[in-house]
Amino acid sequence: MGVEGLIIFLIVGAVAGWLAGLIVKGYGFGLLGNIVVGIVGALIAGWLLPRIGLYIGGDIIGAIINAVIGAVILLLLIRLVKTA
Repeated sequence: MGVEGLIIFLIVGAVAGWLAGLIVKGYGFGLLGNIVVGIVGALIAGWLLPRIGLYIGGDIIGAIINAVIGAVILLLLIRLVKTA
């Protein structure tokens, strides 16, 4: 992965984490936290969505949507663990 790929990876993570924070109210982690949430969310979605038969396009918008879905799942799991 070159420098451009890394920058795109971080931007997708930041956007996905920010959008997931808006969807799941009460979870804003700042820029670095949003990047981490977005990247972990992308990993979760990349593993989970194909197993349930959901395939989202391979372009940048598809990557962001995929990462947002995974990040929302991650934030909901964090909320479950915090309240338990």
